[in-house]
Amino acid sequence: MQSLKVSDVMWNHIEPIRRGTPLTKVVKTLLHNHVTGLPVVDDQRKVIGFVSEQDCIHALLVSNYHHEGDPIVDDVMFRNPVTISAEMSVVDLAQNLGAGKPKVYPV
Repeated sequence: MQSLKVSDVMWNHIEPIRRGTPLTKVVKTLLHNHVTGLPVVDDQRKVIGFVSEQDCIHALLVSNYHHEGDPIVDDVMFRNPVTISAEMSVVDLAQNLGAGKPKVYPV
């Protein structure tokens, strides 16, 4: 029996966040797509970071309190995201999830 791959079950219709995007737009994108995080990409669509709703909420609260304006995703994204291959088996991914590693992975 052939093992399921990540590519068989991944959600790939959500556009990643581009470098330089204001956090208010990031939050709208997260809410619209019902996800808790998204990869951040450069102009060549290379993954350069990952941003979560938690990252956005904290930064927006601080910037609003201090009247600093709208931060951009570059200010808060995690710069060394753990990525996985679309060819990875779902069983291996499940083991990563059970080990307390991130719960959302850019593919």
